[in-house]
Amino acid sequence: MMRILRRLLIGRPLHNQEMAHEKLPKWKALAIFSSDALSSVAYGPEQIMLVLALPGLIAYGFLAPVSIAILILLAIVTISYVQVANANPGGGGSYAVAIKNLGEKPALVAAAALFADYTLTVAVSVSAGTVAIISAFPELLQYEVVIDLAVLFGLLMLINLRGVRESATAFVYPTYAFIFGIVALIICGLFQAFTQTAPVIPPESLQREWHWSMLFVLLRAFANGCSSMTGVEAISNGVPMFRKPEVKNAAATTYWMSGILAFMFAGIGFMMMHFHVMPLEGITALSQLAENTFGRGWLYYYIQITTMVVLYLAANTSFNGLPPLLSILAKDGYMPRYLGTRGERLSFSNGIVLLSLVAGALIVIYQGNTDDLISLYAIGVFLSFTIAQWGMIIHWRREKGEHWQTRACINAAGMLVTGLVVLVIAVSKFFYGAWMVMVFIPAMMIIFLKIRKHYRDMSEQLHLPMDELRLQENADSIIGRNLVIVPISTPTGVVAQTLRYAKVISQDIVALHIATDEEVGHRVAEKWQAWDPGVELVTVYSPYRLVVQPLLDYISQLEAQKNPEDYITVLIPEFETKKLWHRLLHNQTGWILRTLLILRENVIVTTIPYHLTK
Repeated sequence: MMRILRRLLIGRPLHNQEMAHEKLPKWKALAIFSSDALSSVAYGPEQIMLVLALPGLIAYGFLAPVSIAILILLAIVTISYVQVANANPGGGGSYAVAIKNLGEKPALVAAAALFADYTLTVAVSVSAGTVAIISAFPELLQYEVVIDLAVLFGLLMLINLRGVRESATAFVYPTYAFIFGIVALIICGLFQAFTQTAPVIPPESLQREWHWSMLFVLLRAFANGCSSMTGVEAISNGVPMFRKPEVKNAAATTYWMSGILAFMFAGIGFMMMHFHVMPLEGITALSQLAENTFGRGWLYYYIQITTMVVLYLAANTSFNGLPPLLSILAKDGYMPRYLGTRGERLSFSNGIVLLSLVAGALIVIYQGNTDDLISLYAIGVFLSFTIAQWGMIIHWRREKGEHWQTRACINAAGMLVTGLVVLVIAVSKFFYGAWMVMVFIPAMMIIFLKIRKHYRDMSEQLHLPMDELRLQENADSIIGRNLVIVPISTPTGVVAQTLRYAKVISQDIVALHIATDEEVGHRVAEKWQAWDPGVELVTVYSPYRLVVQPLLDYISQLEAQKNPEDYITVLIPEFETKKLWHRLLHNQTGWILRTLLILRENVIVTTIPYHLTK
């Protein structure tokens, strides 16, 4: 039954040879990798307005300069990440650049920053999608977190577990529907703005007052608006997922993504100034723009529904970015190795599940509050941007190919600008949650290093020296005995099966009975003698009614008496119930004993299952 359900939800296993069919053409990759960046126009420009439209503050007129600064930064970062993709066709983005050119510590900073970025992307995108639909249907407000979690686990995680090709098919058309809706909204808004008698930009949208205290406000507005640039790096992380030629297709997709994003961001910013959109509780700025342009007709609901869907799908960028990054970290020894293996559907399924769990925890902790989550958002993004640019400068200086000075200058400009953005965000948003990310990144670095140390220590201990691989000529190898212990409670079919197996692997067998009562011990001994299986029965009395500890003590005594070349094997007879709930009716002595014995250095533990049929 479980297998049928698994096949229904996830699909049939895919053969390794089917990997080529999972590669993405440019038009699908644009939707898959760009949904995060493109969907950010639903909240990025609004985040600038929320700061500049604070009561008692004459700053709305700074919306245009702040937006232009963000568009310039977008151009610099786009060119830089095309170069990252060219230099690292194997994917990995900032981490791959840093580990190759800067060393371990900067690479781990980038990896931790990307981990924070991607998990927050999922939490923010899902929460923002729910906010978009609540703007149209306010009665759903009380179910906000429930809707968030249902979409995260019931839709995004499951579809991504089904593989890249199926997630692309499911998500590509809604993304293009959103792009069409926003472009139509902007074109209609521009037509109305330039054909009606009212001013294109009303005077109240141009009001601004400069004083030095305004600098902090503008820096915070800029930091908020930079959330629109999250996801720009995703394509450089997933270059191997493109069809051949991978690098060329990834670069073209990056340029298309940034061009569309710049047009939509500028258009939404212009319309916000034209309509002088102000913050309204429970209603997004995009909802106000759609209502002012189309009224409450079907086009309004089309904008709201496609926005909701694409904001949900924006989280899919992380599902295509973080699991491959985790697989690279796992292969380098900085994350658990099971994160580096592909699942049945050729996706990194363990990474997908981990990402879903962390994002779900963030949604529950912050109750789906988009503003609080965005406060944690951008610092990780721009920190990874900065490290990537720094690494690329070193790369060009080392390679010194054609026009390397020009390319290095582009990356240097990107590093300086994104580094300044990191400082701006860290200062302006420190008390709004940025401090948590600044604590999280060093904590993740410590975890990476601890995992790496564990694998290094394990490798040293498991290493087989060459001198042990060569047997000396004419030297008799010393063969020890295998001392087998079979713990029993009373002679049963399970014990008989276990003893048959014990006789296959050894002639030195002891059946060990821990008697909590002398009378019971005598009865078991009589039954054993009557049965006479040809194996010695040793009875240990336990007046304090303990079972496990006397057995462990007996094994310790045997360890002290055996020769160094001898082995001790404990065979645990254990019956498996037909129904899962039947297990609750039996003690778990066998499981406890197995767990404790595994911790012993020189004891082999084997469970002999006996399957009940009723």
